Amino acid sequence: MDFRQEFIEFAVAQDVLRFGEFRTKGGRLSPYFFNAGLFNDGAALGRLAEFYAKAIAASGIEVDALFGPAYKGIPLVAAIAIALARAGRNLPFSFNRKEAKDHGEGGSIVGAPLAGRVLIIDDVITAGTSVRESVELIRAAGATPCGVVIALDRMERGSGQLSAVQEVERDYGIPVLAVASLDDLLSFLRQCPDFKQNEAAVAHYRQEYGLAYGG
Repeated sequence: MDFRQEFIEFAVAQDVLRFGEFRTKGGRLSPYFFNAGLFNDGAALGRLAEFYAKAIAASGIEVDALFGPAYKGIPLVAAIAIALARAGRNLPFSFNRKEAKDHGEGGSIVGAPLAGRVLIIDDVITAGTSVRESVELIRAAGATPCGVVIALDRMERGSGQLSAVQEVERDYGIPVLAVASLDDLLSFLRQCPDFKQNEAAVAHYRQEYGLAYGG
């Protein structure tokens, strides 16, 4: 099984990906809900990190370091650095404090110095705020943001024709990688008899709010 399909299956088993009726922040009624905060024990976080590592490897993107924006990105970036190291790719990682520290080592960055091509780690992209802040921090340190990797791309239009992911790609000129996308979710629903009853609702939502084309 493709790792993207494995990830969807894992997210459903962990109750991170749920089906029903959920109101989004934008007021839309969504037939599914994804809450990455529910990968909240050691085994689940470790497995999640392995999926991120596979997505990073599959992308072929050149990366020198990893960066996790506070707060959700902190455990993620550490776990992904471990998963990549176990797979034979040892990368330095860092994260930021919400408020700069004025004693000890000082500054707002914790971990390895930001240098070279830095990949930003996040769970999802909604408004893109954490990405913008991360890009500014990385560039201020003299390093280069080379991309963002997230768990799930909803492939959903915002107020305009672009998705939040596409807006990030347009605004910063960097790729956004996803472990899985809405299209991968639909493939899972088509192939899995236990969840096939949700396919029509998700497909309708994709048709109504999704992008005009994949990716």
